[in-house]
Amino acid sequence: MIFFLLGCASLSFEVDGTTAIATGNLNGRSPETVRQLLEEHPDLEVVVLQDMPGSVDDVAALEAARVLRAAQLTTRVPSDGEIASGGVDFFLAGVVREVEDGGLVGVHSWSGGGQEGHELPRDDPEHELYLDYYAEMGISEDFYWFTLEAAEARDIHWMTREELETYELVTPE
Repeated sequence: MIFFLLGCASLSFEVDGTTAIATGNLNGRSPETVRQLLEEHPDLEVVVLQDMPGSVDDVAALEAARVLRAAQLTTRVPSDGEIASGGVDFFLAGVVREVEDGGLVGVHSWSGGGQEGHELPRDDPEHELYLDYYAEMGISEDFYWFTLEAAEARDIHWMTREELETYELVTPE
């Protein structure tokens, strides 16, 4: 399976009471989009990630995720939801993280500047952006290394329930 982000809509939210439903691609505008969501809807409790294929700007995507984390919300992938790549990083911002049966969570190596993350030695400074973020979210760096090896950048690995639990992407009930 080849996974491309070209032509994907930008991140947007539809709010229903204390729940926001997120769709779209994370990009340079995403941090401000999340800030605006939280400012306009201070009573939010849950962000449902319905369809988030990834990001075209990882630095901005992680900034948007940090803004979300500061709000201390639950993130949820519904049974018919699908997140991948940078969408998974955004999902990790939830203080409670849920993936309903049937929800899809896809990971792969990042790429940039003609190289992929899995091609770099583990001590390469390029990894720090992600390792620092995962540490902030309480996610083991083992998950980061798993994503690099699970699939190349042009492919995707759909995580199993066992993998979601092993790497503590879903919080215990």
